[in-house]
Amino acid sequence: MKTITHWMDGKVVQSRSGQSGPVHDPATGEVIAEVGFADVDQTDQVVASSLAAYTGWRNTSLTRRMQVMFSVRNLLHESKDELAGIVSAEHGKTLDDARGEVQRGLESVEFACGIAHHLKGSQSQEVSSGVDIMSVREPLGVVGCITPFNFPVMVPLWMIPNALACGNAVILKPSEKDPSASLYLADLFQRAGLPEGVLNVLQGDRVAVKRLIEHPDVAALSFVGSTPVARSIYEEGSRHGKRVQALGGAKNHMIVLPDADLDLAADAAVSAGYGSAGERCMAISVVVAVGDAGDRLIPKLKERISALKVGPASAPESEMGPLISSQHRDRVVGCIDSGEKQGAELVMDGRGIQVPGCEKGFFVGPTLFDQVQADMEIYREEIFGPVLSVVRTEQFSDAIDLINANPYANGTAIFTNDGGAARQFQREIQVGMVGVNVPIPVPLGFYSFGGWKNSLFGSHSIYGPEGVQFYTRPKVVTTRWPDPEHRGVDLGFPKSG
Repeated sequence: MKTITHWMDGKVVQSRSGQSGPVHDPATGEVIAEVGFADVDQTDQVVASSLAAYTGWRNTSLTRRMQVMFSVRNLLHESKDELAGIVSAEHGKTLDDARGEVQRGLESVEFACGIAHHLKGSQSQEVSSGVDIMSVREPLGVVGCITPFNFPVMVPLWMIPNALACGNAVILKPSEKDPSASLYLADLFQRAGLPEGVLNVLQGDRVAVKRLIEHPDVAALSFVGSTPVARSIYEEGSRHGKRVQALGGAKNHMIVLPDADLDLAADAAVSAGYGSAGERCMAISVVVAVGDAGDRLIPKLKERISALKVGPASAPESEMGPLISSQHRDRVVGCIDSGEKQGAELVMDGRGIQVPGCEKGFFVGPTLFDQVQADMEIYREEIFGPVLSVVRTEQFSDAIDLINANPYANGTAIFTNDGGAARQFQREIQVGMVGVNVPIPVPLGFYSFGGWKNSLFGSHSIYGPEGVQFYTRPKVVTTRWPDPEHRGVDLGFPKSG
């Protein structure tokens, strides 16, 4: 049995706790590896390694840090197919989907290649007689990055390049469900010239996370995951004096107006709802059909869903793979059961799907509900699976009110040919990322990613410019060089002029 380990000081380190967890092939249900978990002592050892490496790295020139990022970019580009295969084997998403994940992570590396520009300070001369002021941004220290199972490459690359390029040391705590990509990334960064200890990987469960939250030498925490855990990490991390950005769950709505191109809208809803089996924080899970749009849209959705090919990532024809675990599969099935019991119209049922040769895999087929009401569990809960709900409203304003009343506010979209309606939507909607005829409005790497309300805890979004702000803190320096003639003692309050 393959054993997945930690990475510290530039090499593989075995777990000493005696605790471990299984890593599955989600398509077959087979255990393909064991991942060793860190205990408190080993977590402390990893933090000590990172802290020791931090001083040298923060004093490394900006040009050298950029050179490392450029090398990372080139190595990642060369190895994206190999890395996509690692992701696909443990997560279950198709190879094409995994390649897309690596590509989006690559964008964040490319942004970090220009870190010297983003760390430029400012200076004001002669603010008072002989006095100059300048501002600079300095790294925080050791940063803990706690990442989810659904994007084992992209989300770490949202965090690590900016954090490192800004001069921090990083401890990556990946999901224990698909941890192999983390070790590949650590080795890649080292091959790119990153000094030992600047990027360490800590495998583990809540024991390791709790210790990172409490450890006095961890200055900041970046997290992506469910809302309850995001809130807990934000509250506990802040209580321990850390800077925290914690991205939580989502319930992303897509409004379809009667004037929309319904073929385009149907393609978008199916693609954004069932891609990666719905295990995306930016997946569309609710279609809000306004007026008679629903009656015309539902047949188009059924036609497209019926043609989807569900199967293992190893099959070239597969368009949608399995869920990550049997526990998650059972939870998604339970949500479908609930929707049926509470009176939603089950248009397409993905329960009990059989994939030849993968009878023990964690599959749920694409599922479609119509006539979903806002008080139903399938509307209120983040299902994180291939379940799409259609809610009907008579008026456009009702659709906006429905979205604004939802506690999640990660992403949203509108499909329409009416520019005025689109402008009204983008101005009135209370959601962090908005798409107009774009179903998954994930910004490119030179912008920043972040929702509102229960989808983000903390004052900073992730990656891009907001990432630079999060992984640095400002320092303002006021200087005056003595004049040939001293002014003498003055106990008055300092003033300009």
